[in-house]
Amino acid sequence: MNKLQGIYLVLDPAKGEKALLSSLRQALEGGVGLVQIWNHWPEAFSQKDKTELSKKIQAVAAEFAVPVLINQDWELALEAELDGVHFDHIPEKWGLIQAKLEAKLIGITVGNDLDLVRWAEENRLSYISFCSVFPSSSVDTCELVQPESIQKAREITTLPIFLSGGIRPENISQLGGYSFEGVAVISGILGAEDPKQAAQAYLHQLKTKA
Repeated sequence: MNKLQGIYLVLDPAKGEKALLSSLRQALEGGVGLVQIWNHWPEAFSQKDKTELSKKIQAVAAEFAVPVLINQDWELALEAELDGVHFDHIPEKWGLIQAKLEAKLIGITVGNDLDLVRWAEENRLSYISFCSVFPSSSVDTCELVQPESIQKAREITTLPIFLSGGIRPENISQLGGYSFEGVAVISGILGAEDPKQAAQAYLHQLKTKA
């Protein structure tokens, strides 16, 4: 599997299947390297609906050899044969879940609590994602991350680090002092008129930063 880096696109399944899959394909054409399905389903969705849409997302991403993760719902990850799970916090019965997710990608959201970074390193997760680097309407449950937290995390772990929350192509230059592998994006790409062009703009700025 390719190294986890670049643009990590978070999909909102409440957007509607046709629009969502169209935007996803365009974003993948623009260079997105990792996809997460946000656990934000339409109320009318059954488990079967969730599984079917997840498989359709997986099929599109597979054309570009890009892995797909699900937010929180590790059982859906197994049912839909997705590539992994992103947790917002350490799940209960972690030992049991970890065993069931063997060979899957596993990531977790971290903030200023560096003990969580240490936990991710000790349990050899696939990556960590800091939230929120900048104020953002899309992340109302995250604390603002202090710069020193990101800097200290690199001393603690060799895991790939993603930054998320309010990141736009125009403010990536402000992240130049940090060591990280990529950025997680929702509206910056999915809310753009041209998701492909938006993804390319992010990649350009990430390469400039490097």
